[in-house]
Amino acid sequence: MIKLPKIHIGKLSLLLAILVWLALLFVDLVKLFAQINGLDQSITSEFSWVLQILFFLMVYGFYKYSIAKNIQNDFLSLIWRGASTSIFAVSVVTLIKVFYSLLGDSRLANEPFLISFFQHVSFALIIIFLISTAILWQHLILYQKNKRVVKQWQAYEIAMLIGMFYTFINEGELGAGYLFMLVLLCGLALILSGNLKWIPYLTFKEKWKSLLFLAVIIIFGTYLFWSESFITSEGGLTNNLFIITLYFFIISYALFSFLVTLFNLPTSSVFEQKLTEAINFQRLSQSIQPGENEDQVLDILLDSCMSAAYADAAWLEMNSEEYPENFTMERFATHQTILELSKLIETQKVTHDWSGKGKPEEIQPLIIRVDHPNFESILLIPLVINKQLIGRMVLCKEVRDGFNKEMVNIISTFVRQACISVENHRLLNQAIENERYREELKIAKNVQKSLLPTQLDHNEQFEIVAYSNAADEVGGDYYDTYKIDEHHYVLIIGDVSGKGTSAAFNMSQMKGIFQSLIQLDLSPSEFMIKANAALGRCLERNHFITASIFYINTSENTVCHARAGHVPTLFYTSKDDKSTYLEIDGLGLGILRNKQYEMHVEEKTFSYSPDDVLVLYTDGIIEAKDEESNQFGFERLRSLLEINNELSPSQLQSKIIDSLHSFVGGDGMVDDDYSLMVVKFIHSGKKD
Repeated sequence: MIKLPKIHIGKLSLLLAILVWLALLFVDLVKLFAQINGLDQSITSEFSWVLQILFFLMVYGFYKYSIAKNIQNDFLSLIWRGASTSIFAVSVVTLIKVFYSLLGDSRLANEPFLISFFQHVSFALIIIFLISTAILWQHLILYQKNKRVVKQWQAYEIAMLIGMFYTFINEGELGAGYLFMLVLLCGLALILSGNLKWIPYLTFKEKWKSLLFLAVIIIFGTYLFWSESFITSEGGLTNNLFIITLYFFIISYALFSFLVTLFNLPTSSVFEQKLTEAINFQRLSQSIQPGENEDQVLDILLDSCMSAAYADAAWLEMNSEEYPENFTMERFATHQTILELSKLIETQKVTHDWSGKGKPEEIQPLIIRVDHPNFESILLIPLVINKQLIGRMVLCKEVRDGFNKEMVNIISTFVRQACISVENHRLLNQAIENERYREELKIAKNVQKSLLPTQLDHNEQFEIVAYSNAADEVGGDYYDTYKIDEHHYVLIIGDVSGKGTSAAFNMSQMKGIFQSLIQLDLSPSEFMIKANAALGRCLERNHFITASIFYINTSENTVCHARAGHVPTLFYTSKDDKSTYLEIDGLGLGILRNKQYEMHVEEKTFSYSPDDVLVLYTDGIIEAKDEESNQFGFERLRSLLEINNELSPSQLQSKIIDSLHSFVGGDGMVDDDYSLMVVKFIHSGKKD
């Protein structure tokens, strides 16, 4: 496969421009030869005009590509490029003139072919200067461009293209059409010359340099325009509409830029100051990042305020919990100077409440005159974050009354922005901590779920299902089962006082105690006594646990039950088709932490039959409230069991939970932890 060489547009345009210029030189020399020797003119003027237009287009293509490729957002570099081109063109034209002045009246000085050659060299340099500078002006005009300016420039380019070919219409003669086009193109040039939005962004030093470069362009451009070589060029170039109007555009835009820059000089320092303030304001906005130290934003604040107020010294005093005692950050102020000025500040009759006991957000900046060897005026600025006074900034100047209203306003803006940045930084760190806490809660929730049994122990004589839901990420409800042997099973349900992580922690302790004690072959009452003794050593004084425990003997169809302050269990008997609450005394675990607890424990044994149902639950179900603060209540739960007793345990559980959510209404969320265990006896273990 043959690879074609990559075409470089700029180099190709330059090569074509040189070839066209050589062709134009050759054609004009041939015409000159025919004129000198009295030969017939076989080459018309239109042919020379076509070559001129092609030269214009090639030069335009070269500089359009070259400048666009290497363009920089440096206005001074653009102006210098135009000035350097004019200097080069004038230098060559001047050397030609010097050369002819040295020749005097010699024969070589009157050699027509040599004169024509130098005229074409001058012509090429002038066209290069005009077109390259026009493209530079385009980039300045289209700085901060909008639709209107773009359309104006496009209209000017089209009009200049028409002017380029207008030579074929007027054939070098001045007429009404020529004057009309001249006025039109000059008018468009004047309109474009008013787009000078780039000038305010020059610094004071850059404005002086730009004035020098613009002056060079105006003076040297005018010199080229009135150059004898230009006036006497072949083809009557002074009558070329394109060249005349392009000259007018170059000089008018340079003149407008020169005058506006000159008039902007007195305000340059003010603009630079405002620009510096804007940059400092942006630095303050972006200075604090997550995890970084707040000292960074305070450091930028101090430097920015000193720059805005032209202060000679400054320091920051911080008195919040986030900073060590007597924390200071100083600039050009020794520790001794700070102590001396602080005493002078305290002796002033300050009408503002700088103690922060009132309303810190209403404290205003304060200007103070002081009698000190080095400083005569001081500005105090409060640092307030979230309506709390966290410190103050002190700016010092060597002159009396050195702070004006504008300075105070600017500095106050800086301080407010810095305080906002610090506050946002703290809020962001707090949000990160909260997110980390939520992640830890998710982990705790998963851990807590693992503490609840995934499989509930039972045999073929009864079915059991259980469900638990925490009001927060983690909760304090607990249930469990334990298989002693083929006919003996233990069920337990508990509720830790409180909610959240502390309740979840106590719930894990309850599980450990249950798994330990249940293997000691204890009766329900003995289990409660032992559990109370164990929990009394680890629970906080204001915490307790309620629980209900059931020992199921499927060989005897009996259940032995003990309760420790838990809500009464609901029991449905199929024989009577009635449900009742098992009333039995019992005190919550951890309330009494001595031997007297044994007096408050009771156990009860009852028999069951097939199709009987036990419903174990926590108080989150009974105490759930609707939008009118009515509780779900014991009677509603009893009615649900009696109506739906024929359902399977899982169906009955779903029915109760759905009814609970429907009762609560709204988003269906219950405010407290709630758990539910449903046990349904199927077969009798007794032999007939």
